[in-house]
Amino acid sequence: MYYDARENKHGLAHDPFKAIVAPRPIGWIGSQCNDGVFNLAPYSFFNAVSDRPHYIMFSSASFKDSVRNIHENGEFTCSLSNWDTRFGMNTSSAPVSAETDEFEISDLPTAPSQFIKPPRVKDAPAALECKHWKTVEMPDVDPQTGRGHYVVFGEVVGVYINDEFIKDGMVDTGAMQPIGRMGYMQYSVVRRETVFDLNRPEVGADGQVVAAQAGAWDGKYR
Repeated sequence: MYYDARENKHGLAHDPFKAIVAPRPIGWIGSQCNDGVFNLAPYSFFNAVSDRPHYIMFSSASFKDSVRNIHENGEFTCSLSNWDTRFGMNTSSAPVSAETDEFEISDLPTAPSQFIKPPRVKDAPAALECKHWKTVEMPDVDPQTGRGHYVVFGEVVGVYINDEFIKDGMVDTGAMQPIGRMGYMQYSVVRRETVFDLNRPEVGADGQVVAAQAGAWDGKYR
């Protein structure tokens, strides 16, 4: 099949876009309003966008509580949502009022951050502490809807990792079992048995590509 994405006339029961761009990591964003109430919400349009320095982004389909809090206070956390916290993550997505603390209704204990005020999810295997850098408002295809899309960028100023998941000087991501969002109401999970290594090829002195050696990562970035 083929269809005009701007018209969105795909003829299917549901929009297939999110099922194609999948799985997507979940940005489990923790923030705090001016009244001191904590907010926690998962965003599946999320990713790391820079290595040095570390920057991440998440996108909100409207000016939700997370975006407002970050604009007011300039700080937020991003906790890693994994298999063990999947139900709490799902509960925290409920469209409750701004006065509601999603940590509480999701039965998720908090842990204090080291460099910013908003807390992280205590049971998360890893978390990022971020300072707000910039928010970009994306144009809608139909400007008459009045529904903005906001992409929030943050610089990572602190990183928490549960020591249980550090093996031989490396993070054992498969052991953390992070979950990702797919299409519709579907999710996926990363486990040790689904993780594999691919060494990148090199270019020889003659300008020809040299195939990478098969097997476990050789510890060399290319």
